[in-house]
Amino acid sequence: MDPILLWTIIIVGASFALYIGIAIWSRAGSTSEFYVAGGSVPPLANGMATAADWMSAASFISMAGLIAFMGRDGSVYLMGWTGGYVLLALLLAPYLRKFGKFTVPDFVGDRYYSSTARLVAVICAVFISFVYVAGQMRGVGIVFSRFLNVEVELGVVIGMIIVFFYAVFGGMKGITYTQVAQYCVLIFAYLVPAIFISLLLTGNVIPQIGFGSTMLGSEQSILERLDGLSTEFGFDAYTSGALAQIDVFFITLALMVGTAGLPHVIVRFFTVPKVRDARKSALYALIFIVLLYATAPAIAAFARVNLFETINNVQYEEVPDWFKTWENTGLIVFDDKNEDGIIQYRADETINELHIDRDIIVLANPEIADLPAWVIGLVAAGGVAAALSTAAGLLLVISTSVAHDLVKRELAPEISDKKELMIARIAAGFAVIIAGYFGINPPGFVAQTVAFAFGLAAASFFPAIMLGIFYKRMNKEGAIAGMVAGLVITTAYIVYFTFIRTDLNNLENWWFGISPQGFGTVGMLVNFIVAIVVSKFTAPPPMEIQNLVENIRIPRELTDDESK
Repeated sequence: MDPILLWTIIIVGASFALYIGIAIWSRAGSTSEFYVAGGSVPPLANGMATAADWMSAASFISMAGLIAFMGRDGSVYLMGWTGGYVLLALLLAPYLRKFGKFTVPDFVGDRYYSSTARLVAVICAVFISFVYVAGQMRGVGIVFSRFLNVEVELGVVIGMIIVFFYAVFGGMKGITYTQVAQYCVLIFAYLVPAIFISLLLTGNVIPQIGFGSTMLGSEQSILERLDGLSTEFGFDAYTSGALAQIDVFFITLALMVGTAGLPHVIVRFFTVPKVRDARKSALYALIFIVLLYATAPAIAAFARVNLFETINNVQYEEVPDWFKTWENTGLIVFDDKNEDGIIQYRADETINELHIDRDIIVLANPEIADLPAWVIGLVAAGGVAAALSTAAGLLLVISTSVAHDLVKRELAPEISDKKELMIARIAAGFAVIIAGYFGINPPGFVAQTVAFAFGLAAASFFPAIMLGIFYKRMNKEGAIAGMVAGLVITTAYIVYFTFIRTDLNNLENWWFGISPQGFGTVGMLVNFIVAIVVSKFTAPPPMEIQNLVENIRIPRELTDDESK
């Protein structure tokens, strides 16, 4: 048996057995355990689970690929996603935790004393979660298609079965402790090959230092070498930027506020016993996240250098084995336009003969660097862990929104705890099936799909949460009008350029030079403006709601009971 296949089966199989074992051990027995793990998760464990929840397939699989191909422009993803987490941890999480609700729709419904507001929030949560989870399931399919030699579709189905088991039976309790294990797997899988490759290229064991070091056997640094290779083959210099400044600003801000508004991350701060534990777990999660994000630029640069030097201007018959293996997945395509048998990787599309899917960079990096088979199997397990951890959190948001926010709070308040739990599990089961469908028939590649979800979250949830916490005059009419306006304009813009008129999706046709990835910022501004204007011309919230808003913003006024 091929050593890579053997090691992948061993490591991925062992990790799956661990996840299932944890799910059985931590099976949810009540709605409280299903929705928020009974509110009893220790801060350190919640920090690891939050980091795994937040670092999706887009972070593990796609981010380094985006940086590798976009160069300096790829830094918008680093700044946006990291900044978004800081925004969430410092500005929103403690206040939401004080409010004491299970979900974002629950917060919106109670803060705006409105069933309509709750329903709009449910629709937003379910829509955003499905868009986001499609990218995760696709990521699982890509990993399995390469490392288990199965079709992408079958890989998605395998992922569906695993996540169905521990999300449906374990609920938040099972997902939390599974995510702790998944964080350990994914961070180990991300760092080990980075350390190996840094040693091989620069002699430095720390990838972040290697990233700025001189290459072994050369007087050039990694970045100088990349700039030279990029311009030699017609690409922009790696350290230059092609995005307009306004687009960089809008994309970064959309990613920041989109991250801060994602419902599956916010709900994690309800799983700890007290408000101060929410702050502790937010700090732990930030440390765990930085470990991966600070390594991504180094991995991107190492991969790009190795890619240029191992396959460009090389006879097709002499390419390494990994090239033809990835070619079989359809994620690398060689089109010998001049029929000379030599691979010519160029920026000019009229002569370029090589197309590489950005999503494979992290997964293929150990093979490109000729690392041992067990490292390649470990990276496969890490990619699957990243995708499944986020997918499970999103599926729980969908099932909770349906069972708790829609059925329990609106349609059938009299149902028992047992029936509500059953509905939540059924909803999670259906969500897994629909997510699998979108994973097999994705609306775009992983990072593009995820960017869509961030844009929608930025345009809908973020203003409603911010105004709900910091502006006591905001009423239900303003919040609903703002969410609907932000969601509609952002969805219309993204769908038009990304799915309907892809031929117009360029700088010349974008409004004020703002790409679909950055348009969530515009949607957010529209939401803020519409919400504030509408609230000015309608009745203020009831006095008890205004007092509640004052109370959750001032920690010293909280009683012991309120702080739990």
